[in-house]
Amino acid sequence: MKVDLFDFDLPTDRIALRPAAPRDSARLLSVSPAGLDDRIVNELPRLLNPGDLLVFNDTRVIPAQLEGRRGDSRIGATLHKREGPRRWRAFIRNARRLHDGDVIEFGDDAVAIASDRGADGSFALDFLGEEPVELLLDRVGRMPLPPYIAAKRPTDARDADDYQTMFAREKGAVAAPTAALHFTPDLMAALDSAGIGHATLTLHVGAGTFLPVKADDTADHAMHAEWGRIDADTADRLNAVRAAGNRVISVGTTSLRLIESATRADGIIEPFEGDTSIFITPGYQFRGIDGLITNFHLPRSTLFMLVSALMGLETMQAAYAHAIASGYRFYSYGDASLLLPHRSTSGT
Repeated sequence: MKVDLFDFDLPTDRIALRPAAPRDSARLLSVSPAGLDDRIVNELPRLLNPGDLLVFNDTRVIPAQLEGRRGDSRIGATLHKREGPRRWRAFIRNARRLHDGDVIEFGDDAVAIASDRGADGSFALDFLGEEPVELLLDRVGRMPLPPYIAAKRPTDARDADDYQTMFAREKGAVAAPTAALHFTPDLMAALDSAGIGHATLTLHVGAGTFLPVKADDTADHAMHAEWGRIDADTADRLNAVRAAGNRVISVGTTSLRLIESATRADGIIEPFEGDTSIFITPGYQFRGIDGLITNFHLPRSTLFMLVSALMGLETMQAAYAHAIASGYRFYSYGDASLLLPHRSTSGT
């Protein structure tokens, strides 16, 4: 499909620079066959059905933004995928000044050797020494806010909390599963009281997931791979919910992509551990999920393509036009949408 089908104009003042406070007071646009409905996130217990199951991503964002030097040259690095115990693939700023074998000093005894330049301009960084890389990053790294926020204000102490979900446990993401940022202990208690369950899985979100598509046609776009895991107990629980006629609703596109990667053609969700580079565009037949809670995404992004596959392109174009006209806040710290397609989830 032509990528420009997924383009739209977004006023810059719609980009949220801070999350709502409290988190569950964010606005929520419900999109379903019944139409569009303006709600609030804390109304979810009344919008979902007893027996529904929400699936959260328990990945934890690491301080993956690094500033260093190769000789006299300043080098910026954003880690985006672990490739070994001490090796990370990284997007590099000022990459023209970096070559295979160069040593980058990030300060405070954090040193890495660059190698294996990729076609996308990324490098592999091998961190020297014996100290766990996570400890090095805690000392010298910064929270990797998305560029559309970082371009408007510096990262600060608030982001260390604001950019983690209440479910964050497994270290490894370089971007937050932002739909879950709206959830609070009070909201989870209300959902539990309403008979709405929850489960967790792990997908370590990489920076490539949120990049706009630069190709003219979706067939020419290559997704970056991300590592994920669904254990056997979680897979069994998801299958039992659907077998009972209830709905599995992903909280975030990250949990959706992992579930779909783990689901067989007959709709059975299997345990999964490994990389996924699934790219979902209109025409895709959803097999493992029945709905999605997600934020509002960038124009021409793989994520806007995904929600268009779930609900239909015209439906999502209308929903986004309504959201823009109604003052919804967009992107990582912005408001949310509840997408409930026809039960077939065909997106047609």
